[in-house]
Amino acid sequence: MKIGIDLLWVRPGINGGTESFIRNLLEGFGRYDQKNEYVLFVSEDNGDSFRQYGQYLQMRFHVCGTISASQVKRIGWENLHLDNAARAESVDVMFIPVYSKPFTYGSGIPYVCVIHDLQAAHYPQYFGKGRRLFLRFMWWFACRTCQRVLTISEFCRQDLIARYPFARNKISTVYLPVITKESGLAAEDIERKFGIVRNHYFYCVSAMLPHKNLETLLRAMALLKKKEPEAKLVLSGVGGNHEEFDAVVKSLEIDEMVVLTGFVTNEERDCLYEQCEMFLFPSVFEGFGMPLIEAMRKGKNVVTTQTTCMREVTQGKAIYVEDPYDAEEWVSKIAEARTKKAGRIPFEQYELGDVSRRYLKILEETDGRNL
Repeated sequence: MKIGIDLLWVRPGINGGTESFIRNLLEGFGRYDQKNEYVLFVSEDNGDSFRQYGQYLQMRFHVCGTISASQVKRIGWENLHLDNAARAESVDVMFIPVYSKPFTYGSGIPYVCVIHDLQAAHYPQYFGKGRRLFLRFMWWFACRTCQRVLTISEFCRQDLIARYPFARNKISTVYLPVITKESGLAAEDIERKFGIVRNHYFYCVSAMLPHKNLETLLRAMALLKKKEPEAKLVLSGVGGNHEEFDAVVKSLEIDEMVVLTGFVTNEERDCLYEQCEMFLFPSVFEGFGMPLIEAMRKGKNVVTTQTTCMREVTQGKAIYVEDPYDAEEWVSKIAEARTKKAGRIPFEQYELGDVSRRYLKILEETDGRNL
């Protein structure tokens, strides 16, 4: 069987958790599937970032005549030419790891896509009108025309079914694969680089977007300042409104308490997990929330919200605030977390091998030769 995978949408270092998802899954397909072939459809400017998967003999690249840095060019090429490229490669099934199934699909090849969340439907105020209309059409189009639609939590599945009930029987939940590694770095490495002290900072991985609710966490730090002026919040992430974030930090007079790392390597991120006192995740909307699992696998207590999928994904093993916008409750829950013994939680259902096989089973069931 030959499986085509659309990677044109990946803008390295920009797509966040969605990019981590597909890179982890490619690693899983490479390690655990020796019987199928894979054609990775990459662009002229993102192909090099996937070269590591060329070590797997069952994977090869099809470089498409477009660039991923330009979303307009990429979307245009994808919709006009990707299906023809898949037909030319004689693929048996096309896997679209996001919602962007091509409009033109006369090849007859079955498609499987992944819809990670419906954020624009819940928070339309954070999206321009054109973007909202585009996303809603693409979700509907994927649910209408794909043979299978996958999503990454039961919360997302129910959300999709509520909006597109006609697709109920083709929508399935498959959790994300989460790869957790030891950093291999010494605590001194991050202490020197970021001016922090091991086990004396809170850690958060998040973009500076409104639904991430970072302002509430900053207000909680301002409250902590009265008793713990030496407390630190270390934040890693890219994207979002840095100016607005900086303005809140300045207005609360907590400049010395907040450390922005900017982009960090996987090793640095893992070391920051390993050396933090606890992990804080104030987001009010997630499709999955991969950092929660990464932190808990590292043996850290986690304080987060109960919104969307957070309790589901963490299996009720984190510490949850009732009101995600209540800074005083955050301070209280941080104090509660300090009284609880931390321990590594394995979360076997997110193991790479198991998740990769689940995706592979669905792709094999959707093989055009079996339809």
